[in-house]
Amino acid sequence: MVYKAKKLPLFINVSVFLTFLARSIGCTDLSKTKANTSEMDNEAKITLGLLNMVHDNAQASQRSMADDLGIALGLANAYLKRCVKKGLIKISHAPANRYAYYLTPQGFSEKGRLTAEFLSQSLNLFRHARTQSAALFDQCQRNNWQRIVFFGASDLNEIFTLSARDYDIELLAVITHSSSINGYAGLPATSDPTTIKDVDAVIICDISDPQGAFEEARRYYPEERILAAKFLGVVKNMAMAPDANEAISS
Repeated sequence: MVYKAKKLPLFINVSVFLTFLARSIGCTDLSKTKANTSEMDNEAKITLGLLNMVHDNAQASQRSMADDLGIALGLANAYLKRCVKKGLIKISHAPANRYAYYLTPQGFSEKGRLTAEFLSQSLNLFRHARTQSAALFDQCQRNNWQRIVFFGASDLNEIFTLSARDYDIELLAVITHSSSINGYAGLPATSDPTTIKDVDAVIICDISDPQGAFEEARRYYPEERILAAKFLGVVKNMAMAPDANEAISS
């Protein structure tokens, strides 16, 4: 089934944005933050995720913290000790030889500071992505490219799908690396690009490895039909000097 992009009411746009923020923070509740964000340094991401988990569940085990953060148990233990040393977390004994963890006033303050920093970065990312996605769809419209696929699955798919509603285009599918994903961002998903016919243009949405996604995409599609937002830093010729690289975009 083809998704026909169309305009939606403002409150839906706001809802999509809030969903994007929540997912970027790493959960479905804006009051929480996990360690899988992209712009904050890794130490700050893990620290913020740890502070949020301690705030939500004082008796959470270190293993559950490590699992939720997606890090090794030893690393979670090291960060927990660091937070205790900095005066952000207090440890007390609990029944059954367990420990309970509590945020100190300094911990609450640091949690708020890191959350505000991340939300600011997420808002900037959203603004850049909306602006540059509009430029990509403008390019598609100028060239009468109406049948579009997204190459890669990330939060960009949500933002680009939102932008597409302002244009008379068809979003066909999301091409992913995983054959187990059947849908993403409201679109059908496939790991086999050859199953999608009559594609006019491809938009790179892979944040983790946009250059690799581009190299993979041009195995199936003409290079001039593969587009990417400038902030992804995709280049046509990797042999070019860094200061001479030309980003693939509008």
